[in-house]
Amino acid sequence: MENPSGEIGTGKYSRIVLKLSGEVLRNPHTGDPICSEVLEKVCMEIKSLQAMGVQVGVVLGGGNIFRGLKGAQNHGVDRTTGDSMGMLATVINGLAVMDCLEKMGVVVRVQTAIPMDKLAEPFIQRRAVRHLEKGRVVIFVAGTGNPFFSTDTTAALRGSEIDADIILKATKVDGVYDKDPELFPDAVKFDEIPYMEALEKRLNIMDSTAFSLCMDSEIPILVFNMQEPGSILRAVRGESIGTLIR
Repeated sequence: MENPSGEIGTGKYSRIVLKLSGEVLRNPHTGDPICSEVLEKVCMEIKSLQAMGVQVGVVLGGGNIFRGLKGAQNHGVDRTTGDSMGMLATVINGLAVMDCLEKMGVVVRVQTAIPMDKLAEPFIQRRAVRHLEKGRVVIFVAGTGNPFFSTDTTAALRGSEIDADIILKATKVDGVYDKDPELFPDAVKFDEIPYMEALEKRLNIMDSTAFSLCMDSEIPILVFNMQEPGSILRAVRGESIGTLIR
């Protein structure tokens, strides 16, 4: 693998998909959709991964701007239209991450599932893999290009298509619990859990389509709290963090 930085890789995984929810980018104090400080912190960690020689694909949610299902429930928007709005929201987030990374000297390509040649490349599997092999960060936007599919499903699909070693699902919680830790103080965190057990326990990890796709493709999922400094780097190095599903 070409490593433009010249640094020796120390990661456990050589090719990853980093799944970031849109909510992670929101300013916790003002409620603005994108917080510049959070954005810079996330991009610094992505840059560190790239410098290690790790091939990085990024899938972004759009919930900080518009969430399709919530829009249908709360605003009377048709579900198909709402999902299309949500997919466009992921494009905004993707361009923000691209801009921040490029200002840090990272070479980035944005690939979209919905044609918009003025803003991004179309998603082409072979081209995406080639970008990764050349050490470029690839940001996948516009979901799958179809309504009724979440960005978790996008992460699972793109991870399968590029043959990723793992999907890193960055959240606001430190792993997967047997029940909601905010409601139940006695909730127990799993350090590692098999796919089938997670399905049987109906744990809230990913939607069923995404989870089944990861299971069929045998791609492990690591759920962790990205608000902890250095958490993405620790995850890639294989340190004990979050919950591993495999």
